[in-house]
Amino acid sequence: MRRLNRKKTLNLVKELDAFPKVPESYIETSASGGTVSLIAFTTMALLTIMEFTVYRDTWMKYEYEVDKDFTSKLRINIDITVAMKCQYIGADVLDLAETMVASADGLVYEPVIFELSPLQKEWQRMLHIIQSRLQEEHSLQDIIFKSAFKSASTALPPREDNSAQPPDACRIHGHLYVNKVAGNFHITVGKAIPHPRGHAHLAALVSHESYNFSHRIDHLSFGELIPGIINPLDGTEKIASDHNQMFQYFITVVPTKLHTYKISAETHQFSVTERERVINHAAGSHGVSGIFMKYDISSLMVTVTEEHMPFSQFLVRLCGIIGGIFSTTGLLHGIGRFIVEIVCCRFKLGSYKPPSMTLQDGHLNNHVPLMTDDARH
Repeated sequence: MRRLNRKKTLNLVKELDAFPKVPESYIETSASGGTVSLIAFTTMALLTIMEFTVYRDTWMKYEYEVDKDFTSKLRINIDITVAMKCQYIGADVLDLAETMVASADGLVYEPVIFELSPLQKEWQRMLHIIQSRLQEEHSLQDIIFKSAFKSASTALPPREDNSAQPPDACRIHGHLYVNKVAGNFHITVGKAIPHPRGHAHLAALVSHESYNFSHRIDHLSFGELIPGIINPLDGTEKIASDHNQMFQYFITVVPTKLHTYKISAETHQFSVTERERVINHAAGSHGVSGIFMKYDISSLMVTVTEEHMPFSQFLVRLCGIIGGIFSTTGLLHGIGRFIVEIVCCRFKLGSYKPPSMTLQDGHLNNHVPLMTDDARH
């Protein structure tokens, strides 16, 4: 009884088979079918390789939200070389809350030679090429984000030549922690001293003839220092045309959370607008000679996340490719075979001629013989 029920169940399952098997003796192969199959398998292999390449690739997703963190400190990473001796200049930050951050809190003054060595000039040239490409092709920024922490260092390489030339410039490098409000980082003549209404610089003892605010920004960034990230002002070099010249950089800082498969960091991106002018009080151009970087903090925060195609989606797309090619090539092969059969059939009908009969006198009789009464009977 159990065997009977098992056989009935097995027969029922066989009737539900949506993929019936055709005996091999009923299968007819052809050269055209083999050619189409070869093309189909080749196309499937190529598309599968391309789909696997897409599956391995990642992309950056950008999300925007309001930045609610106003209590934390903002880190400013600085590496600027000014074409003046270190004892003549001073750097500090003054924010909107009238809070002064002196350079002694984290900056180092190092006497250096302003002229770059051949290796350093090559580094600067490559950095300028990258900066120009970044301005033209914004998608390259995604590649830089993905290559952070694993790419080559973007810092200025040390001098490879042992020059005997005395230092004629001052490299100011290090970092400062400031309030997360708009502020002004500046480098001008004289060391900064506190003042009840702000601060002042002791510039009276420095001759105007020694003013030279030609400078090179090797690095300027906000937030956590991430190797491999190239910032908008990295590699910028300005040559002063006058002793009394002001260089201004208006910077908008955007808080950024970066989440990739390599790193997870909280940093800041920024955009900048540059301006420079000669100080001439007689002509109405007032101000103080120096380098001024006025920054403002954006209220929006950007979250940059590296995303990857799910494996399930890859399998679905792969099945779609294989099934679609099988169906399409089978349909095209059937249509092509049908058209060929119609054309060949018409050609055979057009070339058909009835058989001719030879008479006893040697003549050909192309007429069909009439049926006699004896033949009918």
